[in-house]
Amino acid sequence: MTGLTQHLLARIEAHGPMTVADFMTEALLHPTLGYYTTRDPLGAAGDFTTAPEISQMFGELIGLALAQTWLDQGAPAPFTLAELGPGRGTLMADILRATRAVPGFHAAAELHLVEASPTLRRKQRNTIPTEITHHDTIDTVPQQPLFLVANEFFDALPIRQFQRGPTGWHERLIAMRDGALSFAFGPELPQPQLEHRLSDTTQDMIVETCAPALGVASEIGARLRDHGGAALIIDYGDWRSKGDTLQALKNHTFIAPLEAPGESDLTAHVDFEALAQAAPCAHAKLTPQGVFLEHLGITPRAQSLVPHLTGAALESHIAAHRRLTHPEEMGNLFKVLALFPKTCTPPPGCLT
Repeated sequence: MTGLTQHLLARIEAHGPMTVADFMTEALLHPTLGYYTTRDPLGAAGDFTTAPEISQMFGELIGLALAQTWLDQGAPAPFTLAELGPGRGTLMADILRATRAVPGFHAAAELHLVEASPTLRRKQRNTIPTEITHHDTIDTVPQQPLFLVANEFFDALPIRQFQRGPTGWHERLIAMRDGALSFAFGPELPQPQLEHRLSDTTQDMIVETCAPALGVASEIGARLRDHGGAALIIDYGDWRSKGDTLQALKNHTFIAPLEAPGESDLTAHVDFEALAQAAPCAHAKLTPQGVFLEHLGITPRAQSLVPHLTGAALESHIAAHRRLTHPEEMGNLFKVLALFPKTCTPPPGCLT
């Protein structure tokens, strides 16, 4: 039993069952026992690997897409170059390296990172070779043109889960049973925010909502509407939430979500439709990651690197290209949602 499990059981015993959102918040961000606040979760020695850690090509192409969008919008200066949940800083380091030859881009850019983990903030400062301003939330990022990337950020925001009943919805809760954490359901109640889901769900089906994600998307969209820029949101999920997608990952292996809170990564699929509707700006069609990267030229870029590689390095490079783009790997599971002002064209790579 983890230390956080003991803490959660004591909380439930004192105050009753908690929502899935409260459980995720505690499991990921508890000040002394939370998963993100106590460790570096990335890489072979961690619990999962993200696209920027798989290949430099991912960050390079994202950077060039943002830079081209900046040029298309008249190269505003200064502007905010931002990332939500930057991990070790690998993606932003690749973005900066790929864009250093774009005239005026670095001179105009002010780098702002939204990161809750003290451990990862230290990693980012060591990885990114330029001045960084860190923020706890996007709200304190400067009000000016915004060019933003969020790779596997929204999937870690706390969700609530509801199971459809005959006339209303039962919220899925975390309770205590026989001295252990256990799922339970609350009473059937009306949920006005789910009225629109009655037409595409049946009894006992689970629907997930994520209020924090809507708040972030709304803030991003308002900044793009008022100041210009673009946002690339890359994550796993689909256009509309359907079913139970809560999952836990430990040592690169899926485990039960309640098995090791505080010692495993907790995520849920992103509802991209909800993000797009919350953002008061334009959005491109939801684009599979593989299609997005191919549109940006990942295959020619991969081929250009081949002459410099041999042996295991070449095999790893070929495997990385496949993992990022192939439909049976990350190519279809991960999607890209681009947000941009209604008066502008979408960033390159996106379906329109």
